Amino acid sequence: MTTNYKETLNLPRTDFAMKAGLVEREPQRLQHWEKLKLYEQIQAGRAGKARFVLHDGPPFANGDVHIGTALNKILKDMVVRYKTLRGFSAPYIPGWDCHGLPIEFKVSQEMRKEFEAQWPHTRKGLEDSWKDKKDSVGVEMAHKLVEQQQFLSPQNIRARCVENAKHFVDVQRTQFKRLGVLGDWENPYLTLDKKYEADELRLFADIVEKGFVYRGKKPVYWCIVCRTALAEAEVEYADHISQSLFVKFPVVGQPKTFIVIWTTTPWTLPANLAVAYNKDFEYVKVTVSQGHQDEETYIVAKCRLDQMLVEKALPPFVHINPEKLSMQDLAQLEYHHPFCDRNGKALAAEFVTSDTGTGLVHIAPGHGLDDYNLGRQNGLPIYSPVNDDGALAHTSDLPITEQMPQELLGKSILEKPGKMSPANEAIVALLRQKNVLLCDPKDYHHSYPHCWRSKNPIIFRAMDQWFIGVDLPFSGASQLSEDQLLNNPEFKEVFLEGVQRNPKPLLANTLRGEALRVVAQKEKTQWIPNWGKNRIFGAVFRPDWCISRQRTWGVPIPAFYDAKGGPILDAQTARNTADLFEKHGSNVWFEKSASELWSLVKPKEWKGAEAVSKSTDTLDVWIDSGSSSRSVLKQRPELQHNGKSGDETWRADVYLEGSDQHRGWFQSSLLLSLAGNGAAPFKTVLTHGFMVDADREKISKSKQGQGGYDKPQTAEAYVKKYGADVVRLWVASQDYRNDIIVSEERINTVGETYRVIRNALRYQLSNLYDFNPVQHTVGDDQLTGLDRWILREFSSLEAEVATAYDQYEFHVVYQKVSQFVAVELSAIYHDVIKDRLYTDPADGPRRRSTQTALQRLVRGLCAMLSPVLVFTADEAWEFIPEHGCASVHLSAWESRPLALTEREEQTWRRIFAMRPAALACLEKERQAKNIGKALDAKIILKGSAQVLGDLTDEEKESLRELLNVSQLILTRQPEGTELTVEAVKADGQKCERCWHWETDVGAEAEHPGICGRCVAAVRQAVK
Repeated sequence: MTTNYKETLNLPRTDFAMKAGLVEREPQRLQHWEKLKLYEQIQAGRAGKARFVLHDGPPFANGDVHIGTALNKILKDMVVRYKTLRGFSAPYIPGWDCHGLPIEFKVSQEMRKEFEAQWPHTRKGLEDSWKDKKDSVGVEMAHKLVEQQQFLSPQNIRARCVENAKHFVDVQRTQFKRLGVLGDWENPYLTLDKKYEADELRLFADIVEKGFVYRGKKPVYWCIVCRTALAEAEVEYADHISQSLFVKFPVVGQPKTFIVIWTTTPWTLPANLAVAYNKDFEYVKVTVSQGHQDEETYIVAKCRLDQMLVEKALPPFVHINPEKLSMQDLAQLEYHHPFCDRNGKALAAEFVTSDTGTGLVHIAPGHGLDDYNLGRQNGLPIYSPVNDDGALAHTSDLPITEQMPQELLGKSILEKPGKMSPANEAIVALLRQKNVLLCDPKDYHHSYPHCWRSKNPIIFRAMDQWFIGVDLPFSGASQLSEDQLLNNPEFKEVFLEGVQRNPKPLLANTLRGEALRVVAQKEKTQWIPNWGKNRIFGAVFRPDWCISRQRTWGVPIPAFYDAKGGPILDAQTARNTADLFEKHGSNVWFEKSASELWSLVKPKEWKGAEAVSKSTDTLDVWIDSGSSSRSVLKQRPELQHNGKSGDETWRADVYLEGSDQHRGWFQSSLLLSLAGNGAAPFKTVLTHGFMVDADREKISKSKQGQGGYDKPQTAEAYVKKYGADVVRLWVASQDYRNDIIVSEERINTVGETYRVIRNALRYQLSNLYDFNPVQHTVGDDQLTGLDRWILREFSSLEAEVATAYDQYEFHVVYQKVSQFVAVELSAIYHDVIKDRLYTDPADGPRRRSTQTALQRLVRGLCAMLSPVLVFTADEAWEFIPEHGCASVHLSAWESRPLALTEREEQTWRRIFAMRPAALACLEKERQAKNIGKALDAKIILKGSAQVLGDLTDEEKESLRELLNVSQLILTRQPEGTELTVEAVKADGQKCERCWHWETDVGAEAEHPGICGRCVAAVRQAVK
């Protein structure tokens, strides 16, 4: 009876699917993890271990998770999973920023639409009260306004904001989990929670008590559309076209002589109180004659004359007076406002530049920081004649007779696309009427701040607000001098720029000074990548922090006002308010009257003025998220560092966010924690770039919501197409320290790498079906040379990958692993060992040696890949014989390095040095059709002892296997002979089972078609 030799082969078998089917399989594994209570098991298994805390910067609870936020969450998950894998207790508490303008803006829009839709029905029930009135239309409008105010009451808006925020917390939580992000999803921190708000106010109370909070009138960013002040992090710069004007200011006592200023904000002219000049410039009088009776003289900087002629601000022929204006002459200049009945003076200022304008700058202290500082230095009122609606208005800062004429009142500053604002139009018309406009307005293209939410240009507007003073005294400061900072090349340039913007001693014992010291000292904080230091350094060079917002949806500022309008903000009052909020929530501030609140929170020993009204402002949303050091890190016991003391018990090991957060969460967290807790909240700060499209524009949630992309840029869209593991592998493949271009082509390329990795895992698993590690494992010293080589290579890979993980260089992990899988494994080792795995006796020593290596490889690869390929690594783990843990994520990555002897190292270097020439010779003979497959050949290698070495029979067999030929002969040649290779047809006959050419084929009559090695294997297989 003939034997079916195929049935005697040890062919691979596994249920680990070749086709990943990630979109279908991943949700099933998520359900498996939830039933397993995987996160809880991990935390229990790491109880008592050294703690590692990555503190989650909270995303806004609005909209779907876009691909940029997915990048952030995946990077965090890879960090946490790796640290867990290395034995740390690494809890992950996700959070959400639930307050703020984005949510309130959307909710208010929706509620206004609802009110308009309901008004016809509401109107029917009210119309009897006005139908017989003379002014029925006016009465109806009054009723509608009252109804609308009730419908849009703070309580109603806040209730809807809570619903909206919690809805998107649920939506985003599901989407984050689908990305494979593991954490305590059932116990996240939400900035709208009572306890969080209470602890936020307790931190705020400490900052108040230390004297950092004050109320003042200063220019702030103001969004007319959103009707609120904005933080620097809420401002985006975009290209804008402004109307530029050259305006004549009549000089008092010098008829027909004018100071000429240039402005791109005509609406600020009603607020003008001075003109600034630069003491380093030369100023001249220029006489212009358009007829003997129309001669006028203009005062300008000499360095700007040529450009003014180019811009046709001056006629072609002008006469420059020979006399130079001295600085004393300029300092004594007084001018009359071009359309207001008041005079102003010329003031020296270093910020006047020579790159635009006339060298003379109109100063409105209520509408710019430089103007404000100059005004304060010279005792000018901080005059800002603009109301909350962004319209021109009179104020109480100046006598009405000295303010703008009636025809300008109520004119809106808000621009319409392609048109001047009503305020600018009215002012230009008035300037023409007064004959003080030097030439027609011109378009001026420049970068200008816009509101991040409404996308409209913002204005600078002085108003009474609450501020945190960054230059106020700080006790317990670190030791670092300005000289030490200037000697550090990392900081010198940005430090000098900061000094120019803020001439105060920057490293004085102030909040700003302490922040700069903490950033500069590596023992205090580390910044990855290194340029993050300069980013945060630059962010700290900022004006005082405006922390009050004229919004409803936020944490109320616990301030009151007395009968004279004086502010009352007391640390104990804030703490009492915190206790009230922890019990009832912050809505109580809007539900109770000022007197009711005051009676509840007034300190027992209060001796100050009594409160008659309450603040209606809310805290800047960056105060909310920035307070997480107090509300989360210091409150959650699972985040405390075991065995540490002082600040080290709560400080997070890592903060990881996008590069925009240097102006945002990084900065707010740093300043608040220093001011309130006395220490930075983080030890290391990791920064990633933006996700950008093919045009290198940042992919944003707001643009996504406005339909700004041809294809959805949501995480869900990518996961549904590729599966989460491919998205995660793509994230790992990118050097996140730079901006990352999102494209299907790039993800498809990574998808190919994923398939190579999956196939390698499947190959290894499929050849372990009959391997029992307890019974069949071969000791290191008994492994074949080829198996020892691959395990040595894998040991090197493990060390390199671990270092890359430790340094948060996930793209290096991707590069190292993908190259190892593609080259050392797939192209070499997996290809070579097929013969011994398939054709050796099932229990043969070579096969068991290789299975031992495969089991170590697949186990190590699953662990190594598990922070990235969370689903695939766990799926493969279940097929590893005797894998031990229910999930790879419950295991520990414990490297088992294998080192080769010096002789082995030399031998393998020599073998791989000879291999390319031999393979090239085989290919040449194949092309010449002298041989078919490599197994048809015998290779003859000739060379000196230095070339061939002194290979043992086992080492020669390893070389033969690497060449995949049937026979190998090494012939020693005289010293100095270089390597020569000859490929000839192999001796003997082709074995029907293993396809090797062997001289002993047919030696056994029972099996005339197979070689002796295969005979032994067949006899074992049929026992």
